[in-house]
Amino acid sequence: MPVYLYRSTAPRNIVDHTNAFRLHWAQVFRRLPLMTTFEIISAKVHAGQRITPDEALYLFNSNDLLSIGELAAVVNERKNGLNVYFNVNRHINPTNVCVNRCAFCAFSRTAGEDGAYTLALDEICRRASEAENEGATEVHIVGGLHPDLAFEFYEEALQAIRTTAPNLHIKAFTAVEIEYFSRISGLTIEAVLQRLINAGLGSMPGGGAEILVEEVRHQICPEKISGARWLEIVRLAHLSGLKTNATMLYGHVESAADRVAHMEMLRTLQDETTGFQAFIPLAFQTENSDLKLDIKGTSGLDDLKTLAIGRIFLDNFDHIKAYWIMLGEKIAQVSLAFGVNDLDGTVVEEKIGHDAGAQSPQSQTKEGIIRLIRNAGKTPVERDTLYHPLHTY
Repeated sequence: MPVYLYRSTAPRNIVDHTNAFRLHWAQVFRRLPLMTTFEIISAKVHAGQRITPDEALYLFNSNDLLSIGELAAVVNERKNGLNVYFNVNRHINPTNVCVNRCAFCAFSRTAGEDGAYTLALDEICRRASEAENEGATEVHIVGGLHPDLAFEFYEEALQAIRTTAPNLHIKAFTAVEIEYFSRISGLTIEAVLQRLINAGLGSMPGGGAEILVEEVRHQICPEKISGARWLEIVRLAHLSGLKTNATMLYGHVESAADRVAHMEMLRTLQDETTGFQAFIPLAFQTENSDLKLDIKGTSGLDDLKTLAIGRIFLDNFDHIKAYWIMLGEKIAQVSLAFGVNDLDGTVVEEKIGHDAGAQSPQSQTKEGIIRLIRNAGKTPVERDTLYHPLHTY
């Protein structure tokens, strides 16, 4: 069969057919409207493709909450099906005495101030043992940066918990605390992490991230480590073999663009290390904060949109957690239709969010969490800290 390089050499019927074909599709394309930005995003999500920061910002500026939620549900069900995870855990905050006084924080105290406290090692162990006896699989430990406690105190606390409650996984210390331990001990970050691992540290929470954009940090926590330093320490934790979470404190002075920039930094680090387990947006509590800039806090709509966009944008995170302590039980339950697949745990005696003004209960029973999940049409799965399923209800 000859190959026609020039139009004039082709038989007349082939030229006529080709021209008619081109004319037909040119007319079709002229009649088709261009895809909207949302349709482009939707097509990407359904194809399993990554959306851009500009597209995430578009979603934040959209009022079509239900459509955003539907996209987030698509991503979540692709990753997790109908499973919603929770664990039986206990929070222990060893001290609220802190050398930093972040404007948004209602938990921290200066040494000697009313309400300041520091738990003795035997009290920390008593609470850990109590948690283990009540069926907990995890103890979650974060606290203030105490000016008078040596790094060895924290090592001894982990060792004591490991001896007293050997079945508990210890999730402890934010990147901010790790940096402080390095400063007071003179050790490198890597050495601090290794000594804590040797003492019993099993993973790290995701606190201290707040908003990683420096302009925002200068307003809400200028004494805290920089966003770049937070990322660096978390990266080293991942490289040491520790899994961590990642939080985002939203609803204060940050913009939607700041939220997207924060999530983009997390997504980039996750591409490198794969060490993040869950993304946890934390709704800012306004009631007892010193951050007084005419801030009204978040709304239920904002909460759901933020969780859903987190699910869509953070395509390399397996889990999105609705922290019911700060969201309240009802919004947390509704969020299960907006891409969320984790409700945290039983918690017991949560202090940081409640000191800031959270109105939710301080603890939740396992049966209560199971009921919340079932009533949302999902499957409750009790997990350990590293997301190994323990029991499906």
